[in-house]
Amino acid sequence: MPNSILTPTAVTREALAVLHQKCNFIGTINRQYDDRFAKTGAKIGDTLNIRLPNEYVVGDGPVITTQDTEETSVALQVNNQKHVALSFTAVDLTLSLQDFSKRILEPAMAVLAANIEADAISMYKDVYNTVYAGANPLAFSNVLQGRKLLTDNLAPNSQRTANLNTQDNVDLVDALKGLFNDTATISKQYKEGMMGRTAGFDFYENTLWPRHQSGSAAATTGYLVNGAAQTGSSINIDTGSTSLLKGDVITIANVFRVHPETKATTNVLQQFVVTADRTGAGALQVSPAIVTDGGRQNVDAGPADNAAISKVNGVANSAAETSLQYHQDAFTFATADLQMPDGVDWSAREVYDGISMRIIRDYTITNDQFPCRVDVLYGYKALRPQHAVRLHSNQ
Repeated sequence: MPNSILTPTAVTREALAVLHQKCNFIGTINRQYDDRFAKTGAKIGDTLNIRLPNEYVVGDGPVITTQDTEETSVALQVNNQKHVALSFTAVDLTLSLQDFSKRILEPAMAVLAANIEADAISMYKDVYNTVYAGANPLAFSNVLQGRKLLTDNLAPNSQRTANLNTQDNVDLVDALKGLFNDTATISKQYKEGMMGRTAGFDFYENTLWPRHQSGSAAATTGYLVNGAAQTGSSINIDTGSTSLLKGDVITIANVFRVHPETKATTNVLQQFVVTADRTGAGALQVSPAIVTDGGRQNVDAGPADNAAISKVNGVANSAAETSLQYHQDAFTFATADLQMPDGVDWSAREVYDGISMRIIRDYTITNDQFPCRVDVLYGYKALRPQHAVRLHSNQ
């Protein structure tokens, strides 16, 4: 008995399932979808405004001092569109869904997933909490140091992931092989690259993690803060001449992180990530912004004049292996619906686990072919970078 012809909806749903399975970074972070876009079709440049949690200060004694509620949100641009172009015929659609997926959808979704995942992985450069192993291979103690940083920054204990590059996986797997839980949860519901769970993390391996290229500044950068008590995301610096590249992590002498709730100093230097390349004196752009009071205070005091700037990933002009530990809500990946055209052979648009995908097939009479395209319109943002930790090793 011949197989039933596959419908556009069945093909789209299967393609989404394959894409989801292969994206083990996107699949473990927050995925936003706004169905308001579905009513008119999303256009390039649409924006999602995502509200951040409010933060307050606790007062002492019976006399109250009221404080304003300052609602803040992050604008997330859904302006990345990637597609894979392929061709299949009406005959191909007589295959079983399993055969069609293996022959046509699997290779197409693999390359689409890799390119979308690589885009999203670039968010590691927004993360400032860093565990640096230097020239050494990644050790389990480094993972535990990352766990401490997440806990100190009040990241929830659930839904934590350790996503490793392949070299870090090699370096860690022998130490971890006896610790992974052999439970029924390690099943088809997990994505490719799933290794197991231990120390409060689901461990994954991913081939797409880049080596982080550091600027020419050494650990002792030679840069000094130019002007006392600066706040905000721009710091005036002087005397240095080497480069700090976007994604490099620095500390400033005697600028200590505070507890997120009590605002008591931790006596641990606050780490900052450089958000734009800088060579020579001028304005150094950093994240997080320096805040010295109020509900969003993150350091005990602003930097002193001539405070020394040090680079955490300290080797000059070198690249280090990169892995990431994070809570699910540290990052958001958002998709929106692309408009459905009229007058094509067939088409479908479906949403699966927060990811919207469109498939269109047409017929070209000139060369008697059925060209097909699969599209995803998406954006991504580090919403709570304090709930993620970079792991750098083998530099």
